[in-house]
Amino acid sequence: MTTTAEAAPVARERYRDAMATVAAAVNVVTTDGPAGRAGFTATAVCSVTDAPPTLLVCVKRDSSVGEAFRANGALCVNTLAPGHVALSNLFGGRTPAEERFAAATWSTGASGAPMLEGALASFDCLISRVVEVGTHAVLFCEVVGVRLGDTSEGLIYVGRRYDAVAAVRDR
Repeated sequence: MTTTAEAAPVARERYRDAMATVAAAVNVVTTDGPAGRAGFTATAVCSVTDAPPTLLVCVKRDSSVGEAFRANGALCVNTLAPGHVALSNLFGGRTPAEERFAAATWSTGASGAPMLEGALASFDCLISRVVEVGTHAVLFCEVVGVRLGDTSEGLIYVGRRYDAVAAVRDR
């Protein structure tokens, strides 16, 4: 049996190719506050616990938006529907924040973060802890509000492309 100390390191591209086979919900993560309005597209979002309700969100440490999230201390995870592919691409690129936010309709959550109108679900959060791991910061976020949309399908990313999936609550 090979131990961790004896195992060869996994090449970055091999890891990325393997992760491309894992289907993940597509989210636009937003913030607003003293450091300004910012947002990015993320699939690295998951539940940590329901007591208290907590999510984790991963953001690249060297991204242009990372500091705004830390400084504002709040965010909203907006889970996208199939009609949001263009919005996902805007928030995933180098488009200026004003253009990103102008492409959709937003309300404001209790945390002060923008909540996407028409999202499958929006999780309004306060950032409770930040842990740096490699190239990313892991934001632990206590959920202070949830809004469910009327959309019946979610947007996933798998095989380096978007796809629609029926929402669990409709089954």
